[in-house]
Amino acid sequence: MSGNLDIRIPMWWVGFVLALLSLSACNEVHEHMAPAVNPEDSVSMMTSYGVNTLISDSGVIKYRIVTERWEVNTLRQPPRWEFMKGVFFEQFDEKFRVQAYVQADTAWYFEQQRLWKLRGRVRVRTTDGTVYTSEELYWDGMTHELYSNVYSRLITPERTIAGTYFRSDESMTRYTVTNSVGSFVNEDVEGGKSEPADASQQQDTTTAAPVIRQASKPHAASKQP
Repeated sequence: MSGNLDIRIPMWWVGFVLALLSLSACNEVHEHMAPAVNPEDSVSMMTSYGVNTLISDSGVIKYRIVTERWEVNTLRQPPRWEFMKGVFFEQFDEKFRVQAYVQADTAWYFEQQRLWKLRGRVRVRTTDGTVYTSEELYWDGMTHELYSNVYSRLITPERTIAGTYFRSDESMTRYTVTNSVGSFVNEDVEGGKSEPADASQQQDTTTAAPVIRQASKPHAASKQP
C-alpha cells in the first residue's frame, strides 16, 4: 500500500480562484459623494415678510422700505438683498422730510457695489412733481446717479421727455435723455399745441442746480416682520 496521498483539484476551481484574486487586486475603493453645491443654488440667509423698516446712511435715516418679502443672501456672489415681491421706499433728507418715492415690481441691492437694480414697473416721483417711469433703472450709491438703457419717460413740471437712454443725479434736478423719441413743453400741450422734438437721435439735457446727497453703505436700522 502506497503512502502517497493523491489530491486532485479540478482545473475550473483553480481558474475561479485566480479570477477572484485578479479582481481584488485591480479594484479600487471609490467614495460616493454628492455633487458640490454651487453658490447659485444657495438659499437666503434671512427672509422677512411684511417688512416696513427704516434704513440709515452714516447714522442718518435716509430710506423707508416697504415690501412683502425681503431676502438677504450673503453666500451668492456678489452678496445681495432681493425683493422678488416688489418694493416701495421713500427717500428722506437730513431733516427727515420725504424727497422722493420709488417703487418697482422686483429689486436687488448689491452691498459691495452699493448698487440698486430695479425692474418691472419702475416709478420714481419727487416732491417737486417730477415723475419717472421705465422697465429698468439702476441707482448707483457710489456715483450718486440714476441711469437706464431702456425706454424711459420723464415728466417734469415744464416738459415731458422720452428716450432710450437716461442718466440723472439722485434728486433728478440734473438729467440727460438721449436717443429721444419725444420731447415737448407741457404748456404747448395744455394750450392745444403739440411740438415734439425733431430728431430721433436728439440729446435733451437739463442742468438745474443739483442737490446730490452723500451716501455711505446703508444698513438696516430696524426690521419689523
